[in-house]
Amino acid sequence: MPHDPARVADTWAWLQKADNDLRAAAHDQTAHPPLLGDVTFHSQQTAEKAFKAFLTWHDTPFRKTHNLEELDEASLALDPSLKPVVDRASPVVPQVVPTRALLAVARRRSPRVARRKINGRRW
Repeated sequence: MPHDPARVADTWAWLQKADNDLRAAAHDQTAHPPLLGDVTFHSQQTAEKAFKAFLTWHDTPFRKTHNLEELDEASLALDPSLKPVVDRASPVVPQVVPTRALLAVARRRSPRVARRKINGRRW
């Protein structure tokens, strides 16, 4: 039986978005110094979109969320053999929130102070 073309297209769209984020993370690593906050953000986005592709393929609805734990739990419910992948993706979550919090500080303070806080060193 052929696959539903709409489901294939929706799944493919999530995978393309995940690939774009993966490419962005790789590109951000080539900066001197590397843009580690951006690398972390795009890595989280890659994992999120990959989980959403998996759930879409299995016709499992999910709410609009950026919570990897919520997405990985739904994915594990469908396929418990994904546990090693899920365990590797989950540590990304705590790193994203502090980075975003630091970027909020950057908007309120001077760029020099923001860079020092984000990169963890004195300028």
